[in-house]
Amino acid sequence: MEMEYRVTNREEVSAEEAHAFTVAGREIVLCDVDGEIYALDGICTHEDLPLDGGEVDDGILECPWHGARYEVSTGRVRALPATRPLRTYEVRVDEAGDVYVTIEE
Repeated sequence: MEMEYRVTNREEVSAEEAHAFTVAGREIVLCDVDGEIYALDGICTHEDLPLDGGEVDDGILECPWHGARYEVSTGRVRALPATRPLRTYEVRVDEAGDVYVTIEE
């Protein structure tokens, strides 16, 4: 079953770095790429370290620990040492700027 959760307001989502939130017991990061908000798993698939604070540049999220890179829109790996993609989540931003993420329970 899918559930939609309010996470934050879009003003709290940076265009320069990933910001972590715990949603339904999962660590996720939100990233702003050209005004579009994306949600991905917040733990790097390389060594299970947090992606919070990872730099976002030109639609690519870089892990702050070992430099693995992921495509924000798809979670696809763009640079080693990671080899497995990140899970992505559906995002909705309402008229008030509140950011909602859909998580499958």
